[in-house]
Amino acid sequence: MKKEKASAIFLFFSVAFYLGKAQNIYNVTNYGAVGNGQMDDSAAFLQAWEAACGDNGDVQIVIPSGTFLLQSLSFEGPCKASSLEIQMSGNIVAPPDPKSWKNCNVENWIQFRNVNGLIVNASGAIDGKGSGWWQPQVRGLSLVNSPRRHMHINGCNTALLSNINITAPEDSPNTDGIDVSNSTNVDIRDSNIATGDDCVAIGDNGKYINITGVICGPGHGISIGSLGQNGADASVEEVHVRGCTFHATQNGVRIKTWQGGRGYARKISFEHITLDGAHNPIIIDQFYCNGRHDCPIMSSAVKISDVTYYEVQGTSATPKAIVLNCSKTVSCDNIIMNHVSIRSPSGQPVSLCNNANGQQDNLTTPKVPCLSG
Repeated sequence: MKKEKASAIFLFFSVAFYLGKAQNIYNVTNYGAVGNGQMDDSAAFLQAWEAACGDNGDVQIVIPSGTFLLQSLSFEGPCKASSLEIQMSGNIVAPPDPKSWKNCNVENWIQFRNVNGLIVNASGAIDGKGSGWWQPQVRGLSLVNSPRRHMHINGCNTALLSNINITAPEDSPNTDGIDVSNSTNVDIRDSNIATGDDCVAIGDNGKYINITGVICGPGHGISIGSLGQNGADASVEEVHVRGCTFHATQNGVRIKTWQGGRGYARKISFEHITLDGAHNPIIIDQFYCNGRHDCPIMSSAVKISDVTYYEVQGTSATPKAIVLNCSKTVSCDNIIMNHVSIRSPSGQPVSLCNNANGQQDNLTTPKVPCLSG
């Protein structure tokens, strides 16, 4: 059986705001959950979910103190409940090694599908026990150590994620913090994300996304993309990153697209950004190749336009502070830089710019040669 990594958590629902207390309580221990971290509590969680989902009132699923071992689970809607809150005080853990998973052919470990009005209020941790998967790959809510990405927001209209803590080692592969795709009106706020890949990545059909007050590092920064792989038609717009901090990340704020793609990434802003020893603090790359160097040169590309950088300040780990690497046939247009100031302790900071158009103010350092002003 082919064993594929599973994402820690996949969210496929609309989130509503509910300020009252749930009236009908469903405690997973009443359905047989043990919470000793050894016995499989999957069946008990599903039974509690089915009972709560079938209730017509305001319901609450309680996960008390303890450590609950879960196999891959899908919590399915639609539910009859007018609102459904998960109150999680305990911890959830995945099977300890890949051989103990009952179903390895799943894309996601825990997923919620087609559920409206879901609230997750958690003080416990979700530990994906991912280290058993990472090494084979290299060789061939707190969320901790996912085998792959930690959280995926997909097909969602209106969601708020706040005070999320995500942790994985710097060398853990493909452990994105939060991926957003095919979603609108998503707010990610006041969270700490330390991973081996993108802290936050906005994929195809992400629109009206706000990322505010996120502390990123280690990781690959906050990315728009990658977009347009295998000639895909992509669209991303109205993404706004504000008040975020990057500590020793591989990238800072990044837009990455594959050659051969189509569509657009536009109306994007990065404001009040703090850099602390970030590599590639500002980067637009229309020649993204996922670390390889064998991607063929192609004429089409995802159009990048209307990108604003305002008060992006701090230090770069290398002299290369700003890189705008755009296509000759599909240039990057209306790139605006105001109050951008990046220093490099290892030498005079430099910028590289190909086929980008736009403006910079007189406070921008280092100067970007292909921008006017």
